[in-house]
Amino acid sequence: MFYIYERTSTFIMGKMNTRTGEVRPNHRHSYKTMAAAKAALTRMSKRYRADMLESVNDPQFRYGIAEAKYFHSTIEKTRTRTSLMSGKAYTETVNTPAHMSPATETYWSM
Repeated sequence: MFYIYERTSTFIMGKMNTRTGEVRPNHRHSYKTMAAAKAALTRMSKRYRADMLESVNDPQFRYGIAEAKYFHSTIEKTRTRTSLMSGKAYTETVNTPAHMSPATETYWSM
């Protein structure tokens, strides 16, 4: 399983919106093979170039591809948050969804 991630923030990126060309973070999206991830990244880049935007933010340069296990153990950034109920600080990854984070009200209301 492979992820396309943004290199600066290490957010796992989802599929490209075919109508607008926008790519949003989506922690659930993965690719079965490296070839599938590379093809998706190429499609993002072609769409970006077709819109004639500056080449600095081209997806080929902004995003990277990594195997899931390697990504979670080595690349993924963490952040320190404070629990809503206990007030204690803890560390979580940047790709933790809100409903699984003790720092949000959604976690405690389920």
